[in-house]
Amino acid sequence: LEILGSIINGFALPLKEEHKIFLLKVLLPLHKVKSLSVYHPQLAYCVVQFLEKDSTLTEPVVMALLKYWPKTHSPKEVMFLNELEEILDVIEPTEFVKVMEPLFRQLAKCVSSPHFQVAERALYYWNNEYIMSLISDNAAKILPIMFPSLYRNSKTHWNKTIHGLIYNALKLFMEMNQKLFDDCTQQFKAEKLKEKLKMKEREEAWVKIENLAKSNPQYSVYSDTSLVSSPMETDGPLIEDLQVLTKGVKEEACPGQTEQKRERPIVRRKSELPQDIYTMKALESHCRAEDLLSHDGH
Repeated sequence: LEILGSIINGFALPLKEEHKIFLLKVLLPLHKVKSLSVYHPQLAYCVVQFLEKDSTLTEPVVMALLKYWPKTHSPKEVMFLNELEEILDVIEPTEFVKVMEPLFRQLAKCVSSPHFQVAERALYYWNNEYIMSLISDNAAKILPIMFPSLYRNSKTHWNKTIHGLIYNALKLFMEMNQKLFDDCTQQFKAEKLKEKLKMKEREEAWVKIENLAKSNPQYSVYSDTSLVSSPMETDGPLIEDLQVLTKGVKEEACPGQTEQKRERPIVRRKSELPQDIYTMKALESHCRAEDLLSHDGH
């Protein structure tokens, strides 16, 4: 894969059809292998090289990554997040628009992950200036997807570090578009109230069923257990006004991470070939065949 990365780097443009098929049918399915960690940096480099050559491949590549996204292997999920950020570093804004909704739905799931490294890695996307510029241009689509996950986990996630990163993300969203942020907050509150009403209706329905069961002549033994609803994430007090959320975000956000330098222009970053220590040692100890022959006197 490391050698292949250099070969892909030298492909002529436009890419041949067989090269595109090789990416989609050979390289991308390698993400499914259990031993992905052995070769993932080199594989990610090959994928990014293809995208730098032909940006139209971005959508099928991102959709394939989302298709192969690990469900129960958190370290592998962190690797996918690393690769996805490398792809976003070289993505064209026109291609980003095509994949942003499914991509950020997956990121919202990652932010909600109980594995703190997965949630932390996903939230580090908000420290990337180029990604933030893409998010800012499409905030109207992205914020409604991310807001519920960010708000819920700002209160319920067990790891305090995640709380700070979430407040940073919320603060950045608030600074991007205050009106949109307020609208998302009100919409979220309305949805939570609907959920509570539905839960109350379900509880009342169960009470009716229990009363019908009690009226049955064959109902002889009944243990009087009060009906208690299971605690939901939304049972906590909802924000009564936007000032409370605004104040909380400003207090909890880490100041060092939100003060990003805006002087330099935001540009896509070029990928770099990952250096493998074993490959470097092999290259250093390699001897040309001519040298060996000359020493033997042949």
